[in-house]
Amino acid sequence: MTKFPHDQFAKEYLQELLSPLGEVETSKNVTAEVREIDIWFQPTSFEGEYIQSLGLLGKMAATPAIIEPFRNPVNAEGIFSCVVKLLNSRAELERRANREDQCLEERQLPMLWILTPTASELLLNSFGFLTPEESQGWGRGVYFLSEVWRVGLIAIHQLPRTPETMWLRMLGRGRVQQGAIAELTALPLDDSLRANALQLLYTLQANLQANTPTNPAGDDEDQELVMAIVPLFQQHLQAAEQKGLEQGREQGIERGIEQGREQGQRLILESFLQVRFGDLDPLTLTFLRPISALPTAEFTMLLVQLSMLPIAQTDRQPVLNLLAASVLNNRFSASAQVEERPVNLIPDLLGLSPENLSLLLSELPQLSLEDMMARLSERST
Repeated sequence: MTKFPHDQFAKEYLQELLSPLGEVETSKNVTAEVREIDIWFQPTSFEGEYIQSLGLLGKMAATPAIIEPFRNPVNAEGIFSCVVKLLNSRAELERRANREDQCLEERQLPMLWILTPTASELLLNSFGFLTPEESQGWGRGVYFLSEVWRVGLIAIHQLPRTPETMWLRMLGRGRVQQGAIAELTALPLDDSLRANALQLLYTLQANLQANTPTNPAGDDEDQELVMAIVPLFQQHLQAAEQKGLEQGREQGIERGIEQGREQGQRLILESFLQVRFGDLDPLTLTFLRPISALPTAEFTMLLVQLSMLPIAQTDRQPVLNLLAASVLNNRFSASAQVEERPVNLIPDLLGLSPENLSLLLSELPQLSLEDMMARLSERST
């Protein structure tokens, strides 16, 4: 279970949007007293069309940057902490340049961006944050310290509601964030940024739901956010079903709709697993097809269960166990309880090679539980 789902979402979301433009590191350590930078960005690409599509975020990506998103309004201590990270990073770059006998140019120095839902006038004035000249094109809600500091602060809830600010308003709170989500859903269905952002929102939703048992009273704002994301999941599946319906005009309408639903669920599952657990191994890939055929309610519940597993790039056993259990329970729950059988099916199933597992899963709809147990017994001897 992700302890801080909003922080995790902000890091993965900014990494997804900025990675086409350069190198992105999350949770980067800096020297001195070890402090962790949320997002370290180093531009390597300057694709005009993509930068323009990101609006204000794209303008921020014109230079190396340290990006520190805050879920709650930043206070003075938070700003001081961010500035220390900036100064430590500059010192590290200068030491590296000296070791390599090179001159560190100003364009190589990072810009610190503090993203906060709100910022009081008292806080801004106490640090000397200034509003940039209108001719610079930053717009309302963006503030800077004097130029030598290379520090900017964005008060997300002060940003105008325009397409240029949508990607940053997604990191706001309450109605501001929900408004940005609504604008995201209005983008064309084939927009890759739309699809990737939705996958991360689904993960955020699952993490928020997974945290509910540990906090029964809950956070009303988080619950409202969960309710705002639920229709997006349904819309995604409906879009996939519509695509299947169009394909079904040639191959049979009912089957076309079913294929569309399965394709949509497979896309969601594959993206969800990659975002949360990294590259998928052959055994995990083998389960994508049967899992995608699960009824929508069971599929959604599986995503929630997966989100409760600890994120691990090496130990995939809990993920595989859950996928195998879902497939077996879906097939045999009506006839018998798999876990009550004398043969422990899941370890035997996962002990197969990806090729044999794929073959067995393709035959599963025609197999009885006894047939299944016999097949596994044969392959284990």
